[in-house]
Amino acid sequence: MTFTFLLMIVVFVATLFIQLWLQRTYARYSRVANSRGVTGEQVARSILDAYGLHNVRVEMVPGALTDHYDPIAKAVRLSEPNFHSPSAAALAVAAHEVGHAIQDAKSYAWLRVRHSILPVANIGSMFGPWIFIAGMFMGATGLMSIGIWLFAAAALFQLVTLPVEFDASNRALNILKKMNFLDNAEMGGARAVLTAAAMTYVAALANSLATILHYVTIMMSNRE
Repeated sequence: MTFTFLLMIVVFVATLFIQLWLQRTYARYSRVANSRGVTGEQVARSILDAYGLHNVRVEMVPGALTDHYDPIAKAVRLSEPNFHSPSAAALAVAAHEVGHAIQDAKSYAWLRVRHSILPVANIGSMFGPWIFIAGMFMGATGLMSIGIWLFAAAALFQLVTLPVEFDASNRALNILKKMNFLDNAEMGGARAVLTAAAMTYVAALANSLATILHYVTIMMSNRE
């Protein structure tokens, strides 16, 4: 077993633990209601209006933790539990997604960069590994190299995603505190949820980098 393959396994296991951490943290603070009794939808709408983003809609989507901001439709979409829930977790998630809407309105630089490389990143994540595998079976290191570079585009997208997500979380926590949606104890829960969520993006990047390193090692061994 090569070092890079072992590294991939370690990172994969760490990713599973981070996902479990997020689920348990979210579940814990989903049971903690905020003292004002406001829901995720109400908080999202209030923050958007406070920032003059009256054109941005707040919509409900099915599923759990399917929350996201759609920059094309100009809509903050909250999963059904977070849309209706008055929990600290729901408010943290709702404020985070509104943070992305604020980034969009302010033309946040890293968000623009992420949008610009998204098409290439999608192609890279979809076809990069298959092109690499095809090159490996054909003994074509040039094709393997193309696969690695394509997959690297997806990793670059994940790298650029980090400042975007961390900034949205920082905005969310500052706004929740500034607008007095959560008291000090409840802010701790919101911070825990957003920290756990942010670490999933770090884990995704680590997975991609470990995979690229493994691919490079295989390609170099094929050249010998």
